[in-house]
Amino acid sequence: MRETKLHALSFDVEEYFQVANLRGHFRREDWERVEPRLDIGMGHILGALARHRARATFFFLGWIAERHPQWVVRCLEGGHEVASHGYEHLFLQDLDPARFDVDLATTERALAAAGAPRPIGFRASTFTLTRRTWWAFDVLAARGYRYDSSVHPVKHPVYGVPDFEPGISLVRAGAREIVEFPVSTLPFAGRNLPFGGGGYFRLLPGALTRAALRTLERRGRAGAFYLHPWEFDPGQPRCPAPAFKRFRHYVNLQRTLPRLERLLAEFRFGTMREVLEREGHAERLRA
Repeated sequence: MRETKLHALSFDVEEYFQVANLRGHFRREDWERVEPRLDIGMGHILGALARHRARATFFFLGWIAERHPQWVVRCLEGGHEVASHGYEHLFLQDLDPARFDVDLATTERALAAAGAPRPIGFRASTFTLTRRTWWAFDVLAARGYRYDSSVHPVKHPVYGVPDFEPGISLVRAGAREIVEFPVSTLPFAGRNLPFGGGGYFRLLPGALTRAALRTLERRGRAGAFYLHPWEFDPGQPRCPAPAFKRFRHYVNLQRTLPRLERLLAEFRFGTMREVLEREGHAERLRA
């Protein structure tokens, strides 16, 4: 094992029919009637993590935890962290503080019913914690969350805070501070270029992703990667979404698992909490 830096690996646990790119095809009221395929991706993920003795954080939708509590249990049994991804993948800009508070509380109850401890970490649907929805930090702090991974320091038509600190930082939320741990980017030509997972992990050459992670290591920074269970399911149904959204959702699904296996073989990965503790935030996570 050449690398010694511990990086954070995370998975947003949701079904393929709940993602933003396919929203126009799957209505919320139809979710119960769509064939679930979560088992396929979760099986691949937990198998790969076990083979490489790696740990990860699983940001569960509350809707998923209610219907598939066995995966919450299996994640905990594997030594992984369970955190909150909200209840049903709503964008923060479609909520207000009161509704967000209810959404978090509902998710916490679902996770507790599945056997998980109260989460201290949160990631918003589609990184929609932006300057417009900055109020979400106050709600998270009031509910006792210690860290967040929702601010993506990139320029994007739906999300992003391009001028935000790309590494681990602190955000003031009322009388408290929340540790923010963004998904990894690399600065280039005055911008932060995303490489830390999702469609970028499938679209960019694997060698480029690994080189970017090594660059972070040389700079003494811990990386943060994220993926989804549906990205490990190349056999999922194809939906008639707009061409660009289809491309972003389906591109290189067959490459996700082997690319993750190689990443796990070459680098060390742990949970978001583990990495934040190693990076000097242990007291804040317990406060």
